Amino acid sequence: MNESGLLLDSNLMLRLDALQLSTKNRVRGTMQGKRRSRQLGSSQEFADYRLYTPGDDTRQFDWNVFGRTGKPFIKQFMDEQELQVNLYIDCSQSMDFGEGAANKFLYARQLAACIGYIALAGYDRVSTRLFSYQIDQQLPMLRGKGAMHRLVQFLEQAVVASSGDLAAAMMQPAQLPRQPGVTWLFSDFLYESGVEESLSYLLAARQEVVVVQVLSPKEMHPDIAGDLRLIDSESLSGKEVAVTGRVIKAYQEAVGQYTRGLQRFCHERNMTYVLTVTDMPLLDTVQRAFRQSGVLL
Repeated sequence: MNESGLLLDSNLMLRLDALQLSTKNRVRGTMQGKRRSRQLGSSQEFADYRLYTPGDDTRQFDWNVFGRTGKPFIKQFMDEQELQVNLYIDCSQSMDFGEGAANKFLYARQLAACIGYIALAGYDRVSTRLFSYQIDQQLPMLRGKGAMHRLVQFLEQAVVASSGDLAAAMMQPAQLPRQPGVTWLFSDFLYESGVEESLSYLLAARQEVVVVQVLSPKEMHPDIAGDLRLIDSESLSGKEVAVTGRVIKAYQEAVGQYTRGLQRFCHERNMTYVLTVTDMPLLDTVQRAFRQSGVLL
């Protein structure tokens, strides 16, 4: 990584070149690519035979089968089309937590850059959107490795908003992808409401949804104690709290219960859920957590 923390160094790019996005279903795209679709087409991968009918391409006529059976068969091949990959990055205030490389917003953008690179290297189309209640910035559709610099520049210039509302940002027709594809959401999902509804909207938009929850180590295992005034980064409201071992334990149980509930909701609806913590090296998250979840090959 360079000083910005987003540009991919040569070693990481080599590792990413060996990976590809995995989809649960065959994809019906709009342009020629490298991914198998539901349609039959003109790739080199054989699919099936069918009887010849007038008007068929005679170049696909199989004379060997005709010689054995006396019936005119033509060969069919799988169509290879591109996948539409949509990257949604949460830029609400709660994402701006953690110092240096452990900052959640930075880590989420790094992960999005990695997935974007893998998709572009695989000739898939990539769209990128930053979302919060106040900000809605979208990068036009990209295709090909040569467009990677535009994705990185867009992510480098991203800033956090003062507040966030997932439902307001996502549950609008203009915010949803227009074509079937795979949508990756990078967020801490620390919203009071609207998470399940927003994810359901994406499913209704014919998306395979990958939920990437990004949390800081200090959110998982806080190291605070004493009489403190805690400030909500979204609402800016404060509360006096006496932080004891019992309070920390109850907090950790609540965090675990919330993440498990989100994971269960996703699995019940055939969405992929991945929990990431910002102290894990970026390459480990990509190569291990994402591959173990089945979203990368």
